[in-house]
Amino acid sequence: MSSKDVQTILDKTLGGARLNAEACTALLESYDVARIGLAADEIRQRRHPDNIVTYIIDRNINYTNVCNVVCTFCAFYRRPGAPDTYVRTIDEICAKIDETIALGGTGVLMQGGLHPDFGVEWYEDLLRTLSAKYPGFQLHCFSPPEIHNLHLISGLDYETIMGRLKEAGLYSLPGGGAEILDDEVRQRVATKCTTDEWLAVMRAVHKVGLRSSATMMFGIGDRIEHRVRHLQRIRDLQDETGGFTAFIPWTFQRENTALGRRIKDEPTGIDYLKMLSVSRLFLDNIENLQSSWLTQGLRLGQVALRFGANDMGSIMIEENVVSAAGAHNRSDEKELRYLISEAGFIPQQRDILYRHVNRPEAVTPAPVAVAALS
Repeated sequence: MSSKDVQTILDKTLGGARLNAEACTALLESYDVARIGLAADEIRQRRHPDNIVTYIIDRNINYTNVCNVVCTFCAFYRRPGAPDTYVRTIDEICAKIDETIALGGTGVLMQGGLHPDFGVEWYEDLLRTLSAKYPGFQLHCFSPPEIHNLHLISGLDYETIMGRLKEAGLYSLPGGGAEILDDEVRQRVATKCTTDEWLAVMRAVHKVGLRSSATMMFGIGDRIEHRVRHLQRIRDLQDETGGFTAFIPWTFQRENTALGRRIKDEPTGIDYLKMLSVSRLFLDNIENLQSSWLTQGLRLGQVALRFGANDMGSIMIEENVVSAAGAHNRSDEKELRYLISEAGFIPQQRDILYRHVNRPEAVTPAPVAVAALS
């Protein structure tokens, strides 16, 4: 596709036309990433004209690594009965929450493997205990595969499960376990929930009045048509429910994984920036796009702020799943604020629903003057 053809698509999108699957495919097949990035940055500016880029102080707590399914892209899980399995105690989880609060954190993202013995009551007890001890602290927990696992164990439908977890103290649901929402891909790399089951869980989450994020992990043997179908399915559900707060794409981390030994061609930095930019253009009904510096590195994560992202994600006090697969990037609040400022934006702490959190001890570097991209 020529640059002229790419610009024609972008001009229509910038003019308010909704990007369709055919045009989305054409953009992802194009090598004109700078032109696509400029358009995504323009849309980002329209959606977020205050020049603010947000971040959150939280941590990932993995309450167990026991998992009764096999995902070839995962280096974290352990089969039931393996010698190095664990289940975190309440005291261990509380110690991690205490550390998060001490750093100015507003919540935790808590997920685990698909444990074969934990029914809905186990999760209710966990949520009630934590919400009673830490009132107002945001419990952003579990994922569609975990909810589907609860459905298989309990026999309860998704909506009933989500209503009970909400009543017990669940604040919102992470968008994990999406990978690529196309069963042609999913069936080759995992034995957990199908595309329709993932979407059905999210529909139930939104129906009971909770919000959630949505994600994409690409580079697992998927093709462009699979990625387009993924975006289409997320946008369609958002049209229906309006329950997604953000979209976060990232690339497969291959180290220490069975799949990584089979995949020959890894997505590059250009692939990531193009996917992020096209996501901003296609997902016109999702407010926030997050930069995945954890997988892409801090510098490319910073560049992503000029390719459609308006959020820098978490300072990531703790992360175990992606790091087990080879991503070892780390940061702290001071560094994230500096990177945001040096990209020409105003750094702003947020909570899980993207509401601003103001702490006097958070020092804001003076933003560097950068000409607006247009």
